[in-house]
Amino acid sequence: MVFAAQAEVTRETFWTISPVGEALFYGLAAIASLVFLYGVYDRFVRYAHGGADPFDRLSDLPNRIVRATKVVFTNENQFKRDRYAGVMHGLIMWGFLTLLIGTTILAIDMDIWTKLLSQESFFVGDFYLSYSFVMDFMGLAFVVGVGMALWRRYGVRHPRLWGKHTGFEDAAFVWTLFLLGVGGYVLEGVRIVGTEFPPFETVSFVGYFVAVVFDTAGMGQGLAETLYWFGWWSHALLALAFVAAVPYAKPLHMLTSFANIVTADEKAGKRLPKVPADASPDEIGYVSEDDFSWKAMLDFDACTKCGRCSDACPAKASGRNLDPRDVILDLKTYRDSIADGGESIDIVADGGTSVIASESMESCMACMACMDACPVEIEHLTHFTHMNRRLTETGQQQEPVQEAMMNIFSNGNAFGDPQRKRPDWTDDLDFEVPDARDESVEYLWYVGDYPSYDERNRAVARAMARIFEEAGVSYGILYEDEQHDGNDVRRVGEEGLFEMLVEDNVAAMADCDFEKIVCTDPHSYNTFKNEYPEMDDSFDYPVFHYTQLVEELVDGGRLGLSGTELSAQTVTYHDPCHLGRYNGEYEAPREVIRATGVSLAEMPRNRDESFCCGGGGGGLWLDQEEESKPSEERLREALEDTTGGVERFVVACPMCATMYEDGRKTGDYEDDIDVVDISELIVEALDEKAGAVGSETTPASAD
Repeated sequence: MVFAAQAEVTRETFWTISPVGEALFYGLAAIASLVFLYGVYDRFVRYAHGGADPFDRLSDLPNRIVRATKVVFTNENQFKRDRYAGVMHGLIMWGFLTLLIGTTILAIDMDIWTKLLSQESFFVGDFYLSYSFVMDFMGLAFVVGVGMALWRRYGVRHPRLWGKHTGFEDAAFVWTLFLLGVGGYVLEGVRIVGTEFPPFETVSFVGYFVAVVFDTAGMGQGLAETLYWFGWWSHALLALAFVAAVPYAKPLHMLTSFANIVTADEKAGKRLPKVPADASPDEIGYVSEDDFSWKAMLDFDACTKCGRCSDACPAKASGRNLDPRDVILDLKTYRDSIADGGESIDIVADGGTSVIASESMESCMACMACMDACPVEIEHLTHFTHMNRRLTETGQQQEPVQEAMMNIFSNGNAFGDPQRKRPDWTDDLDFEVPDARDESVEYLWYVGDYPSYDERNRAVARAMARIFEEAGVSYGILYEDEQHDGNDVRRVGEEGLFEMLVEDNVAAMADCDFEKIVCTDPHSYNTFKNEYPEMDDSFDYPVFHYTQLVEELVDGGRLGLSGTELSAQTVTYHDPCHLGRYNGEYEAPREVIRATGVSLAEMPRNRDESFCCGGGGGGLWLDQEEESKPSEERLREALEDTTGGVERFVVACPMCATMYEDGRKTGDYEDDIDVVDISELIVEALDEKAGAVGSETTPASAD
């Protein structure tokens, strides 16, 4: 059968395929569809058997779907940190969807419109020409995208694409897509040769080009008909096998990724799930596979092994025993093995046989870089916290962490110093710091542990007090009634102690008359803003990081800075994880820094891509075995990779100050760069302004 004399602008879908072959195809398509549907049903059953999730994942469902649709179809998460991957995935996704939609349109025309409804085919004329052009164009985009994927995986062999969980399904997935994409054009070219080059088929510009190549190579009409039959069945069987395999292998992420984004917690990581009030110690954390919630299992299935979380993880970069991707995939593998009748073992343990080693959890800095980098919004930190809780309940946390927890329990601070010494930092000031317990204030200033007890950070507390006094801020502190905020206590797994700290701090604040809370430490800022309200409904105060308040003071002219005081200095700024990635505050600190007149040079990794100092998640209390401290790597970046000749390394977090002061010593950077807090920079500018004013007024005084 040929099209040499065809009257209509169209093509025969089952060209060279007999009625028996057509019926066989429909039968196989039905089987593939049933296998697909059963696989999807089986996944739903697994999720239904999962534990309940502590957060409402389906509230405001229409807006969740709209948001997920925007995220998926714009590919915005794919472009973060990796433009190549964004372009690659965009071409594959849009090409694949177009081909899927095109195939669906053809099926509607053939099986519903013409057969069931007995209407004339609309797959003719201008519609056919437009259809052919769009399918060829987007099919080419699809092939280019898959080619980019193959090049990255097998050409440059990008390290993050290879690991302990790389296997046959990864190769099968990408090569199947490639064969489907290229095979479609080969078939089209053979068909055009076999139908003697209908002139209108030039709209199928890729297929027509392939046909010209085949014709030039000597392919005749008869050979084309023969080859088309074999090629058509090969293509059809591969496509049907792919459809059937979707719920059982890597292609499943095409469904679970969207579902995972729909059900994502917008505050994931910023707040952590509570431990049920009636839970016994034997039930806290991930004890067994039965503790995986349905959302946890959806997280596991959404993982595409892309390795972006691994690339972003500062613990992995430092040589610690942590790969966020492997943790998620290890949990998934274990869940699947149990479903297949495997032996149950400990989820996490210090030594012995377990799914996850305790060392991996102790390596985590709770910086949320993995979650920020994940294109399908897997909530790594939630899983890590469940495992940390298990280690805590079984007494398997490292001794320094246990010691810090005991100090906090006994004295309200990680240093183990008496509470009465908490306000000792105020002794060196030449003014009295207001007591929020005795007078009404606008801002209750939560000073925090390190600015209260650590000598280096006491300078930060004094600088902040000076700024508040200079600007006439109505503020006060809790003095010895202030206790540890609990942010990192919670992240190392001590939920019970965290709840006690919340209760004590809320009670102390309830006895004061104030309007807002301002925090020195981004860790305190995060937990007061995102976690305390979840623990106590009465805690509904506006919460600010000090840089946000100081930005208001600068903008309002209450500090009188001209913006030129420190113009001779070049600095760089490190975004603290809990202020930046956790809470999206990037500009206030920069505006305050610029207000001093310094030249601000940005490090290559800034804002949401900032590289953690290593102090979060209990890191401040631990000595890790690592190739290079995260703080040393960050200081190296400031000195070697940042243009402008950076002299000073500016921070906005007491933990960062502590870690980077240590990194200066261990990395031998003491003579190369200074570490300074933003508050200290402001005070320097104030002193410079005062000195300038003094020098201007001296001659007049002499007269």
